[in-house]
Amino acid sequence: MGGPNGTNKSLVTGAVIEALPGATFRVQTEGGGVILAHVSGKVRIHHIRILVGDRVTVELSPYDTTRGRIIRRL
Repeated sequence: MGGPNGTNKSLVTGAVIEALPGATFRVQTEGGGVILAHVSGKVRIHHIRILVGDRVTVELSPYDTTRGRIIRRL
């Protein structure tokens, strides 16, 4: 959502460390932080499976940096 062209999205890379109910995952970032992330709509539509141990890209919430959305599996 962000700015006029969606320019102020902060992206981080990490590994899924725990699968939670409701397509929610706990992700350990490369910087050492832990993020609670849900799966984006595009990942759901294309039936991309996210498993514990997968490396993912997470778009952080601008309001709460401990929450985010998984936008890609690496």
